[in-house]
Amino acid sequence: MAKLALINREHKREKLVAKFAAKRTALKAIIEDSSKSDDERMSARLELQKLPRNANPTRLRNRCALTGRPRGTFRQFGLGRHKIRELAFKGEVPGVTKSSW
Repeated sequence: MAKLALINREHKREKLVAKFAAKRTALKAIIEDSSKSDDERMSARLELQKLPRNANPTRLRNRCALTGRPRGTFRQFGLGRHKIRELAFKGEVPGVTKSSW
């Protein structure tokens, strides 16, 4: 199980990303718009740099919803590989069956 502080830090990042998503996309649109003046584009770039570092979606890390494990997490289920295996054998993950051939 991951430390609770790491899991909470990740939740805090998710909130920041959601909070600044609209502003971030608006600033990026201004920066990439070649019809805008250079001064407008430069000021938008500086404004983008002033946003919190954790508001960048690339800083997010997918974690297991049950254990908080950062690696081996399947996006489709939101669970780590260990928990998927454990729950699949119990039959608690819908649509997942043990393969045999």
